[in-house]
Amino acid sequence: MSQALKFYTEPSFLQPSHEDVFHGFFTRLGGVSDAPYRGLNCGAGSGDAPENVMQNRSLVAQEVGVEPQSLLSVYQVHGSKTIMVHEPWLERPKSDSFVTDKAGIALGILTADCAPVLFCGEKEGRAPVIGAAHAGWKGALSGVLGSTVDAMEDLGALRDSIRACVGPCIGKPSYEVSHDFIEPFLDENEESERFFHSASREGHALFDLSGYCAWRLSRAGLKNVSITDQDTYSNEAEFYSYRRMTHQGEVDYGRQISVIAIKS
Repeated sequence: MSQALKFYTEPSFLQPSHEDVFHGFFTRLGGVSDAPYRGLNCGAGSGDAPENVMQNRSLVAQEVGVEPQSLLSVYQVHGSKTIMVHEPWLERPKSDSFVTDKAGIALGILTADCAPVLFCGEKEGRAPVIGAAHAGWKGALSGVLGSTVDAMEDLGALRDSIRACVGPCIGKPSYEVSHDFIEPFLDENEESERFFHSASREGHALFDLSGYCAWRLSRAGLKNVSITDQDTYSNEAEFYSYRRMTHQGEVDYGRQISVIAIKS
């Protein structure tokens, strides 16, 4: 018997006029999966039983208010590609971001330390356009967030109307990286240095992934960006974490899902 699902929303993300848009950053709480995926594992790429993942995703779809086949995910590859969604698909395309203006389609991003980023904007006449992106360090650095904004604009969203929310991801205190890791960020833009902070180990730094994502969104022209400020690594009760799994020597890990949808 599954427990009740738990998800976070960000009140500052959507405008009051966006009552026709659902958004939620789901935790691992609820769901039917057993250890080591205990809870609401929605990752088909994990070693979890496929029937468990399907049932978990059906529970999420029910919460969102869409049919299970309309809760879509992409085959995430840590890139910057964005695709437009016009109807549900049977096979996941390779991409790290997708956008739509169609009601009844839910965009779901899977993460376990990377940042899920949800987007909402308006066309002239106020019809909504939504987007969702998977922003690990590679995708964020290569421009997946700006690519999402561009695609939403191509669908008719007014850039000034687009808002974004950076969801639960690995927090700065938990994200220790080597100094070699920093170089590509500085090569892209020297101001990236502000997102790397002193670490206790020599030759290492702490990386502020959510802050970096918010900065890249502001560089893409967004004036309204929210951050949920939830650390997936330190909060084992609520979130899956790839880095925690490796540090604890576990055999595999689940993926939580973050969803945005235009209600039918």
